[in-house]
Amino acid sequence: MENKETLPIFFAVDDEYMPFLAVTLQSIIDNSSEEYYYLLKILYTNISEENKNKIKKYERKNINIEFVDLNYYIKEIKDKLYTRDYYSKSTYFRLFIPNLYPQYKKALYLDSDIVLLTDVANLYNIDMGTNLVAAAPDDVIQTMEVFREYAEKVVGVASYKNYFNAGVLLMNLDELRKFKFQEKFIYSLDKIKFAVAQDQDYLNRLCKGRVLLIDSNWNRMPIARASVDEKNIKLIHYNLSYKPWHFDDILYNEIFWKYAKKTEYYDKILKIKEEYTEEERFDDKERFLKLKELAQSESDCVGDDRRYRNPSEVNIEKSQERIKIQEKIEEMEKNGIFDVDPEDDPPAVVLEPDKVDYLKEKASSRIKAKVANKMAERFFNELVKENKVIIKEVNGLENLEKVTTGGVITCNHFNPFDSFTVETVYRQTKHYKEENKKLYKVIREGNYTNFPGFYGFLFRNTETLPLSSNTKTMEKFLNAVDKILQRGEFILIYPEQSMWWNYRKPKPLKVGAYKFASKNNVPVIPIFITLKETDIIGDDGFPIMEYYVNIEEPIYPVEDKSIKENMKIMQEKNAEVWKAVYEDFYKVPLQYTTESEKKEA
Repeated sequence: MENKETLPIFFAVDDEYMPFLAVTLQSIIDNSSEEYYYLLKILYTNISEENKNKIKKYERKNINIEFVDLNYYIKEIKDKLYTRDYYSKSTYFRLFIPNLYPQYKKALYLDSDIVLLTDVANLYNIDMGTNLVAAAPDDVIQTMEVFREYAEKVVGVASYKNYFNAGVLLMNLDELRKFKFQEKFIYSLDKIKFAVAQDQDYLNRLCKGRVLLIDSNWNRMPIARASVDEKNIKLIHYNLSYKPWHFDDILYNEIFWKYAKKTEYYDKILKIKEEYTEEERFDDKERFLKLKELAQSESDCVGDDRRYRNPSEVNIEKSQERIKIQEKIEEMEKNGIFDVDPEDDPPAVVLEPDKVDYLKEKASSRIKAKVANKMAERFFNELVKENKVIIKEVNGLENLEKVTTGGVITCNHFNPFDSFTVETVYRQTKHYKEENKKLYKVIREGNYTNFPGFYGFLFRNTETLPLSSNTKTMEKFLNAVDKILQRGEFILIYPEQSMWWNYRKPKPLKVGAYKFASKNNVPVIPIFITLKETDIIGDDGFPIMEYYVNIEEPIYPVEDKSIKENMKIMQEKNAEVWKAVYEDFYKVPLQYTTESEKKEA
């Protein structure tokens, strides 16, 4: 394989669909790259040796094809796998991939009624973050009101716009296994019967809230739409009855036949079309009409609470406390006070030096840390599942990956849970997964000493570095910071020194983070998280935000500059980077309402 990256790509077919699988494979081969090794696995329960031999001919130096018989695997549940019309039980096979192949972290599943117009590796390489799957919105659902209603009322997605088509599916196998997806699917089979889109409905129901929606050009169906960018189509999916081997007037049929002509199944596909009768074409159209009727019937049997998902109609009263915080933030910005929290927290209990083990040198500290980290991870996963935290995109992970020393990660501070977000992103890197390097978080004194219960346990026992008003404790703090950075680990610091709830602008930066980096000759890695409102209303009556995590280029100390000079240089560069990200994302110049600035202007 010459150390090429392996791309596991799965299909699920039976004998009847082998000619169309050949067309799909031909399109993959024609658009493949020598840079990758394509490992194609065909899941089946009924394929003849003749067809296997024909498909094996598509193997190339960098393309391997393996047939995987699943008869043994689905034996106990095959009677529960509901199908209708021309569907076979193989449509469910994609749901078993995470447990079947524990050696893979991610994989692609593709239906066999598609053609690729570009290298499938471009799809595989999409960054999924911690989402369970990445997929495109279903074109049929998007264009027909009856299916929109079905998706929201019966399947239960927050918006039909979030309902994805599962025929082109990038699967985060690691996260699906952690989520216990297969166990939950099999449990759901006994409790719920989805008759319209079967396994696709189960996927949408189980994965909702943890789906990365990708460009529809990665799953373009032959449905006429005014908004389609024809030049950018990457994959065509001849879904439902939109089959060019059955009908003449299918959109993009010429692309299907272009690849079909290159296969040894071409004559057979032509024969299938020639022998497809008008009665069968009529039945196809009737089936689609019946499918719409079925979706309508299913929707009619379910109550409708969708008004509670609409921000304009939601009945949850906005938290008065949050409103007051927003008003205080506006007043503080106007007065140029950026480094103070708007919440009225009680005075912090002083942290004495014997009350903190910064580097977890005691055995008891290490045991508590292990428990606390597991609890924190489980807690954050629940927040993600419940759509209370939504990490929509992670951009620039490679900028963190390429740092070879320790480093100071800076981030804007707008939510009590944004440190969990940074931690989650950090855990995707080789620093955590391969090198076992920890991410420490600098926190306020009061967070460490004042909080009781669950949150207090997390603040005191995960990898936190509490500041202190006690001089001796601060000496321990500074010594710990130096040791952590010198041993190649990372520290998260909020250089704005305050948390302003859902505040989008970057605030002025304090110098401490840059002093630590300059003194220890390590880079600063600037992260700026941008926000977008969703349709989901939180318990406080305000819309939940989507997080876009932007990891920028590391800022290194300049070799011939003093520590003091580098502190200023790095601080200014960090501010410039954050400003650029803010202006690029929100498409507005960075301006404050501060009165003194207005007078100077």
